[in-house]
Amino acid sequence: MSTQETLRSRLPMLAVVVVVGLNLRPFLTAVGPLAADISAQTGLAYQDMALLTLVPMLLMGALAFLGPAIQRRFGARRAVIAALIVLASGSLLRYFAWDGRVLILTAVLCGLGVAVVQALFPGIIKLHFPDRVTFVTGLYSSMLMGGGAVGAQVAPLVAKATADWRLGLAWLAIPAIIAVLMAARFLPRANGQGASVPAMAFLRRPRTWLLMLSFGLVNGGYSTVVAWLAAFYQGHGWSTAASGSLLAVVALGQAASALLMPIFASRNLDRRRWIWLTLAMQFVGFAGLAFLPYAAPVIWALVVGAGLGGCFALTMVVALDHLPNPAQAGALSALMQGGGFLLAALPPWIVATLHEATGGFIAGWILHIGCVLVVSLLVLRLNPAGYAKAMSLLNAQPNSLQNQAISSPVSSR
Repeated sequence: MSTQETLRSRLPMLAVVVVVGLNLRPFLTAVGPLAADISAQTGLAYQDMALLTLVPMLLMGALAFLGPAIQRRFGARRAVIAALIVLASGSLLRYFAWDGRVLILTAVLCGLGVAVVQALFPGIIKLHFPDRVTFVTGLYSSMLMGGGAVGAQVAPLVAKATADWRLGLAWLAIPAIIAVLMAARFLPRANGQGASVPAMAFLRRPRTWLLMLSFGLVNGGYSTVVAWLAAFYQGHGWSTAASGSLLAVVALGQAASALLMPIFASRNLDRRRWIWLTLAMQFVGFAGLAFLPYAAPVIWALVVGAGLGGCFALTMVVALDHLPNPAQAGALSALMQGGGFLLAALPPWIVATLHEATGGFIAGWILHIGCVLVVSLLVLRLNPAGYAKAMSLLNAQPNSLQNQAISSPVSSR
């Protein structure tokens, strides 16, 4: 790519990465701070309100498996733009959510939109930034997590200023519409991206399942922290505001680490030492919460957030590293996210069960220490020297498909 092309096309495309990433979590995180008002006015019990988070997460997992098929049928660009329109529509419809059923419907729409974008966007990054995959994936991951913090912070401010919780949720349609317009204007039409491999071809590879398991166990730690960290410290006498502020600290650590860790790891294709560093951070954070919760709660929140955010971004990078062809690498990433998000939806429920049985959250934090140790062993298998053998499905494809991958201008580094 020439310098002129870099100046004219890469900066707008980077802006698309930033704006799209910022839109993929606020619809989830904006609900929590407004839960009391939503419950009072819609009649939704707190158990029913859990569907506003659970349903989108399940959709993120289930629809990721359809990512390769969606890309083959519609193309990544068209599918992402359409999905962002669905996300914007779901957010806007929340202004008219006068009962709980409509609100749950909006969660379905938002979840559908985000699920499709998440399934396809890593492949888009691989295609348009082949020589900067680690940095751009880190930027995307950082914006994704930072957007969640923005949703949680801004939604209650808008709701308070307008005296309407519906506007506190519906304002998110504005940045989503901006993302639609920017994607339509600047997301290039992909030529020579190469056909993606059917999902079943990936699911026959043990490496796909290893990536799913690693991604799911790590993100299960995130879903547990989001669900129970504030409640854990409220049980120790903290106020709602003080305990909630720890989630902002977690988000800060996530966003910073998701951006920086891929940069640090970019000098060598073997990312394992950096993944182990993020896992060590998680170990320290969860151990601190379990055994020394009063000693340094802000430090534990920051460290566990940095470990979770960095590991998320690096795992995404590793999935893309496995295959040179952008469509195929994106398909592998989509399937990893699919199985991973389905698995990540379970730990908060498991931790709640442990809380019932033990009367506290310590067993839950210890559970995640165990998950960290399991992932640390799984990471041993992520030696880049074995990527070609682990994903040997390329060798089984027709010659025309291999030629597409070879002739694609983004298949070389």
